[in-house]
This record gives sequence, structure tokens and C-alpha cells, in this order.
Amino acid sequence: MSIWSPTSWREKPVLQQPTYTKKDELNRVLKELENYPPLVFAGEAKRLKSQLADVVEGKAFLLQGGDCAESFSEFHADNIRDTFKALMQMAVVMTYAGGVPVVKVGRLGGQFAKPRSSDTETFDGITLNSYRGDIINGVDFTEEARVPDPERMIKAYNQAAATQNLLRAFATGGLADLHQVHKWNLDFAHKSEVSAKYEKLAQEIENSLKFMQACGITSETHRGLRETDFYTSHEALLLPYEEAFTRKDSISGDWYDTSAHMLWIGDRTRQLDGAHVECLKGVKNPIGVKAGPTMDPEDLIRLCQTLNPDNEAGRLNVIVRMGANKVGEGMPKLIRAVEKEGMKVLWSCDPMHGNTIKSSTNFKTRPVDSILTEMKQFFQVHKAEGTVGGGVHLEMTGKNVTECIGGSFTVTEEDLSSRYHTHCDPRLNADQSLELAFLIADTLKEAKK
Repeated sequence: MSIWSPTSWREKPVLQQPTYTKKDELNRVLKELENYPPLVFAGEAKRLKSQLADVVEGKAFLLQGGDCAESFSEFHADNIRDTFKALMQMAVVMTYAGGVPVVKVGRLGGQFAKPRSSDTETFDGITLNSYRGDIINGVDFTEEARVPDPERMIKAYNQAAATQNLLRAFATGGLADLHQVHKWNLDFAHKSEVSAKYEKLAQEIENSLKFMQACGITSETHRGLRETDFYTSHEALLLPYEEAFTRKDSISGDWYDTSAHMLWIGDRTRQLDGAHVECLKGVKNPIGVKAGPTMDPEDLIRLCQTLNPDNEAGRLNVIVRMGANKVGEGMPKLIRAVEKEGMKVLWSCDPMHGNTIKSSTNFKTRPVDSILTEMKQFFQVHKAEGTVGGGVHLEMTGKNVTECIGGSFTVTEEDLSSRYHTHCDPRLNADQSLELAFLIADTLKEAKK
């Protein structure tokens, strides 16, 4: 058996990596990154793993959401704040109506790289490198922009560090206080039925807080009323960057990827003998692996054995992404295989990636009805199998975008062009995310019965 090290992935077949032409510059950047402070700490990742263990047992629920791909051009404190508020809205709906704690993990502070179906793309007869995320190259369709540039990793780190700092401030500095529950509602989300539903729930929470205050339970005396734990995650795709932030914990002597609290391996890079599995199997962070409709049950078992050899609850999150009306066929066999082996995994649903279509107006979009359908089917299968559907994994934003069609405050195909801002895949806006949160809350409430 080969010995794992932060560089052992380099000995394995590797996919979805850019080709850097200036090797000296690449090595210089990586050496510089190795000396930069970590973005997260081992103790935080350990705490997240402990909380995810509760999710595995059905004692909590995982809410993981944020940008499809963070960009340099849209980097702004207001955008980070609005996504944080949208996630807090969703979490409070699930906690209050569903009656379980919600573990909050953002696709923020490092979600810059994206896998592509082809190394190149052609437009008007011109073929260039595919856009792989701002950490690698530029979105503009020019030869200069599409050349992979190692310096972009430095800019990505600086943006991730600023994002992490702001998220910590929001989580502990007052914005997460439950007394702010009315203020989490975003300005544009006041016209829909689901927003009115949220306002009603917020009023109920406010009345409960007044009663608790009369009993002597206040934000000053109980941290949980004024602060929250908020973690970050991203797909561990650009392996040289992940290697630069794989550090040994001075207390335990274990290795951690300090670029995020949780990392995941995508459906395109989960090969058992591949570099991405090798990269993450040796770090102690909670990790995820995407499971699409082509996932074979035996492959999933081998992945579980490789990535979670100690069968530790909270270590491994299987993120299922089948597509609406494919869950009933693809997911039960995966669950049964895992249950037969007695493996402790967290099952979460990614209802986004299997439901991408091209609109009649030539925009890549996702129908909210399909997203809701896959989410419902995910929980129905777990109920039938007697297992725990523990989480949801969403591409969403707090901005007033028009990228996914449908929802209670309907976005039509004709609306897509008005506020279509994503650099990659379409995201739910806050209103559509809130609608999904109420669906999940109802499911959690039913499960408790």
C-alpha cells in the first residue's frame, strides 16, 4: 500500500486540471501560498465533523449552499452579506418548523474552480480554452483571458480570506442574532406568497423570544440566541492549490486541508485510482463525494472504504445528484449497499445539477419545479428505506437574480435575460431558496411524527 502525503496525488491519474505554460511562475506562486496563513483551523473542522455526526443520526440537518462559482468581479461585502442572510432565513425556517438544529455550510470563501465537460469551447468558429473559474482563467471569450494564470490563485486566496473574515464577523458580531430574524428578509423578497409565510413565522419567533426574555433567557445570557456556527466549503478541484493549504495540525499531528472546513469531490473526478480521491483521503476534514446517476453501488462502497476507513460518523457526506424522476431508480440501490455494509454516511441531496436545461431563449437554466420534485423524491426514498435524508446542497445566492425559472414569485424564460449574472451555472435566488426551505421544514416535521 502506498504511503499518503500531501503530494502523493501527483502520482495518480488526474482530470480537470488546467495546463500552465509558465512552470516557473506556477512553482513560485505555490511556494508563496505554502507560506500564507491557513484560511480555517483544524479545531473548526473537528467541530463541524462532530455536528455532522449528529446529522447522520437524524439529530440535526445539513444546509449547504452558496455560489456556483465565486467570481472576482462580483466580490462585494453586500453580496456576501445577502447570501449569509438568505442561508440564515432558510436555517431558521428549518429549525423552527422542523424542530432540529441546522448545520450551516456555505459554498463560499474558496468556490472558484469549476469542472468542464470539454477542455475547449467554440463560438463563431473560434475555439479557445474553456473557462474553468476565476482561480484559473477569465470568463471573457478572448485568447488572453482564457490562458491559465497562476497569479489568479493569489487573488483567489486574498478574496477567500476576506470572505472568511466577514462571515466570522456576521456569525458572531450580531447579524446572526435571532432578534434580527425580520431583518434577514431581503428587500426584493416581499411580494411573494412564500415571503408572507416567512414574515408570519418571523413574528412567531419574535413572540417566543419575548416570552423567553421575560423568563430571563436573553441574547446576553445564551450564546445560541446571538451567534451561530458558520462553516465554508468548496469542491477540491484545483489540486496544486489544495496541496499548498494541506497543513499538519500542531496539536494532533493530523493533516488538514486548511482552505475550507469541508471539501468535496465532484461526480467527474471521483475515480477510485484518481488524484482527487488520493488528495482528500489523507486529510481529516469532513469531506463529500458527489453521486450521480452513473454511480455504481460497488464503487460507492469502495469510495466509502477509501475515504472513511474508520467508518467515522460525520466524516463522509454522499451528495446525491440524480435529476428529477431519476431518484427512485438510482438512489435505493446506493442506500441498500451502504446499509448492508453498516457504513456511516451522511446522505444529502443536490437537486441542482441533474436538472439543468437550455431555455427557448438560449439560457442555461433550472426549473424550480424540477428542483422541488427531486428534493421530495429524495426524502420519499429515505422514508421508504428507513434511512435518514440528512441534508441539502444548493447553488443559490441572496441576490435578486433571474437564473432559475419558476417558483412562487414566478421567473419566466423571458425574464432570464433581465438579471442573469452567473459566471457558470444558474442559481436559485433568495425567494426560491426560501420556498425550498419550507418544503424541507415540512418534511422534517413529518419525519418527527
